[in-house]
Amino acid sequence: MQTDDTADWEPDWSQAPEGWDWLAQDEDGRWYWYRTEPIVGVGGGVWRSNSRNQQYAGQGRPNPAWDGSLRRRPN
Repeated sequence: MQTDDTADWEPDWSQAPEGWDWLAQDEDGRWYWYRTEPIVGVGGGVWRSNSRNQQYAGQGRPNPAWDGSLRRRPN
């Protein structure tokens, strides 16, 4: 994800665990891999999935547009 000279960091799919086909960023900037498609958390600011289906992927900058960050593994 690059928006300007200070492009925000986004995890590289080469680092994704096998079979974890979803990636999303929470409002606080934390990225997570997901084994199953996550949903927007009721309280806002986070994506939700069963904890066994969620794995920390790294830290980016806080993202006010976090709910548009969901990505599916490219083919």
